[in-house]
Amino acid sequence: MSNQTILDPRTHVGAVSLAVADLARSLRFYGDVLGMQPAEHSAGRALLAAGATPLLHLVELPGARPKPARATGLYHFALLLPSRPDLARWLRHVLENRWPLQGWSDHGVSEAVYLADPDGNGIEVYRDRPRAEWPALNGELQMVTDPLDAAGLLALAPAASAPWAMPAGATMGHVHLHVSQIDQALAFYCGVLGFDLIQRYGPSAAFVSAGGYHHHIGLNTWAGVGAPPAPAGSAGLRHCTVVLPDDGALEALAARVRAAGIDITAEGAGWFVRDPSGNGIVCTA
Repeated sequence: MSNQTILDPRTHVGAVSLAVADLARSLRFYGDVLGMQPAEHSAGRALLAAGATPLLHLVELPGARPKPARATGLYHFALLLPSRPDLARWLRHVLENRWPLQGWSDHGVSEAVYLADPDGNGIEVYRDRPRAEWPALNGELQMVTDPLDAAGLLALAPAASAPWAMPAGATMGHVHLHVSQIDQALAFYCGVLGFDLIQRYGPSAAFVSAGGYHHHIGLNTWAGVGAPPAPAGSAGLRHCTVVLPDDGALEALAARVRAAGIDITAEGAGWFVRDPSGNGIVCTA
């Protein structure tokens, strides 16, 4: 694990922007399955939030095809629920409504459930364990992939007492990306943006964060080493967001990007940059 402490520990990820083929279809899914209603909705666009926290920007690209299997882009975005009972209530809701799940795991640091939206965008819904309980070996974090105690979770929510709604304390916990080369990606996310390397997961995945979190960004080559970006016009990731604590931290990050010879352009009150695999990132304060 690398502890270079370039990024302020308050740095975190924010809203994820997705291109979707049919906005009405996506809004039904996110409402019915995840309990998210539009905070803003205009022609071809919608913002989904939990309380005052923006989580997803959906932009309609009519007829867009899902990202090819061999392409960089989104592996999943991860919605962090405030508590284990919240995760239990959501899992009960999904199972009772028979929405297909792709898997579930206990990662030591968290309990997680996986599914996909109608465009094939991967989604993780999870809760964190307290940091004091995170598994470590020789002082280094050791995330694992163990079976989830689904029965124990469901025992916390024996029956739905009210319709599921995304709780106000939910946040975008992390984003996991398909990249072309792990070492190249780490040179960018750690060496340029300033995240700490938390864990290498074999030769094909790595996890980086600020402030000692288990990961704000996951990186993998599971779509293939050397995979190209998805074709223009595909559904999927438009950009994820890295939220810095203040303008000074934001401008220091932008300066590091420029010094590395990487293109960076203004995006609202922040900056837009692409990683070496073509994944878009908006950095804001």
